[in-house]
Amino acid sequence: MMKGVPYLVAVAILALAFSLASAYDPSPLQDFCVAINNTDSAVFVNGKFCKDPIYVTANDFFFSGLNIPGNTTVNKLGSSVNLVKVDKLLGLNTLGISLARLDFAPYGLNPPHIHPRGTELLVVMEGQTNAVAFAGLSSQNPGLITIASTVFGSNPPINPNVLTKAFQLDKNVVDYLQKQF
Repeated sequence: MMKGVPYLVAVAILALAFSLASAYDPSPLQDFCVAINNTDSAVFVNGKFCKDPIYVTANDFFFSGLNIPGNTTVNKLGSSVNLVKVDKLLGLNTLGISLARLDFAPYGLNPPHIHPRGTELLVVMEGQTNAVAFAGLSSQNPGLITIASTVFGSNPPINPNVLTKAFQLDKNVVDYLQKQF
């Protein structure tokens, strides 16, 4: 019976220690902070000055345009992205979200990319040839890094010998890809 006591004490101490630890995002300073370009505002939150809550209206949280298809013919990717972040919808400031509408022509694509300050959830709403998708992002300013332009279009350029070896490509292919960006 006494052999189990140290084990029971250890479990009790661990349970107590874990009950005191918690991990969560800190609460915002206020429920909302509609961004404003007026530097006379006294409150500066999340990189933006805040509009006085007395002057906040429903229009600060409204964006029209996500119902309008984007022009997929203006680029060689055959896609259009309408990103709505805090610069377009001022009410998103401090809410930690943004959204996008993506339109695709047949065989169009959104190139491989990452968002360094956010996670993306994409939902295809319709289409097998022309397609429409909406994305939700976990940041008011998620950022964007496209893989191909970062690797092959960097300035200064990455040494072609490194790219040739890393991607196991012929040097002529690497030279061609670097000229595309």
